[in-house]
Amino acid sequence: MSNLNFPSVKELLSAQSERLGNKTFLKYIRNGEICEKSFNTVYSDTLSFCRMIRHKFGKKTNIALIGQTGYEYIISLLGILTSGCSVVPFSPEINVAEIKELFDDADIEAVVFDSNFAKKAEILKAACPSVKLFLNVSRSDDFKDIMRIYSESSKYSSLSDQDVDKDECAAIIYTSGTTGIRKGVMLSTNSLVGNIMYKDFCTDIFRENDVIMSVLPMYHIYCFTGDIIKNLKDGLQVCLNGSMREITKNLKIFKPRIMRVVPMIAETLLRRMKLYRAKHPDFSYEEAAHHVFGENIKYLISGGAYLNSALVDEYAKYGILLRQGYGMTEAGCRISVPDEGVDPSSVGRIIDICEVRTQDDEIQVKTPTRMIGYYNMPEETEKIFTPDGWLKTGDLGYVTEDRQLFITGRVKNLIILSSGENVSPEAIEKKFAGCEIIKEVMVYAENNMIAAEFYPDYEYAQNHGIQDINSRIGEITDALNSKAKSSHFISKIIIRQIPFEKTGSGKIKRKENTI
Repeated sequence: MSNLNFPSVKELLSAQSERLGNKTFLKYIRNGEICEKSFNTVYSDTLSFCRMIRHKFGKKTNIALIGQTGYEYIISLLGILTSGCSVVPFSPEINVAEIKELFDDADIEAVVFDSNFAKKAEILKAACPSVKLFLNVSRSDDFKDIMRIYSESSKYSSLSDQDVDKDECAAIIYTSGTTGIRKGVMLSTNSLVGNIMYKDFCTDIFRENDVIMSVLPMYHIYCFTGDIIKNLKDGLQVCLNGSMREITKNLKIFKPRIMRVVPMIAETLLRRMKLYRAKHPDFSYEEAAHHVFGENIKYLISGGAYLNSALVDEYAKYGILLRQGYGMTEAGCRISVPDEGVDPSSVGRIIDICEVRTQDDEIQVKTPTRMIGYYNMPEETEKIFTPDGWLKTGDLGYVTEDRQLFITGRVKNLIILSSGENVSPEAIEKKFAGCEIIKEVMVYAENNMIAAEFYPDYEYAQNHGIQDINSRIGEITDALNSKAKSSHFISKIIIRQIPFEKTGSGKIKRKENTI
């Protein structure tokens, strides 16, 4: 499958600036004030940042971007992409030892960061002599100086004229990975932009001038391409949440119609709606939804992890369409997207620029937006592609005739019992979906038996007078065991006092299978 004629980031910005001009693209709160930035302003500021990068670096450079989502972060992101350099985003929570190792691995020569990373940046200045530039964009005067010095009327104006090679590496995204080492996924401009050029199956979902609130971290490809590049293409107004601590307040201020979430956020917000109705039994489901989300909410798009289909049914009561999609950083992100006409237990319908097949139940993808490869890891790159060029996702599942995609587990997580039977731990974990006393569960093999480790919802137990949590979970497990085939029989139960350790995208880090 050959590349289609996708625009560059600069071409997208230019087209939308010309078409939508002074309409608001980005909105955020700073010092208690609501700030708005138009499509024109975002385009102009992006070009200024691009000129600064090209002035500082006369060659293609790998630039780390570290911080929370904010206006300066997004301008830095778009500016680096427009400059032809490669952006390498990281979480500001990453520790110094790991970030130094990844800086070396990714050949980082510049770091753009905000105040959340400032202390670690000071340590890294001494530890990373190969990094030539540390730029704190959260310092207001410094950012304004960049916009002024490298403006359209400056002597550097021509530096933004050069077009980028859309097939070259534009971003290196390090996969968090539930198992295995972190790998830098190299994505081109054609990958980043091309992957959002699909046809939406939810006919009413993205309407020009609609309001969407961005709550996920921008260093993940799902938010990176969805909340910025796709919303730019569709002409939506993007409200930046900033810290997750502010989500309740900001929902009431911005009143979005759409949000991209991970299942954990969907579960948290559902609990708030339920709690509101419990306190106010005379209020309708719709009134509870408006209390939590504001009166405009209609769609929640979930990704990043398995979404319990029971949540879909619960949200429907509140008049909110919750659906999930599926993707992989190595594919450029999206493989399937939400569709109100699909089975809620599916992960949506395969987008029109992707082809999917299954080999030995593994989902494999062919798409023009697939990655260039893993940075400096040719052997790992070779392993992830089949001899005939299909990307191996590592996920187990199947596709229906009408292109609905279903995920049943992970190849790496398969438990192979001494009987020779293959057991998907995810298939067992899904059986606990809807059990409100269970917040998190992980199934694995131990001494040729199936073990299940649970993190209960202690708040739910307290609110519902459940004193013996272990017995309640034991009863639920026994009921499931009574209907399970022998290979799925849970022989050991472990109750945790603390949540599971998770990756940056909220997925549980799995134990190694031991037989």
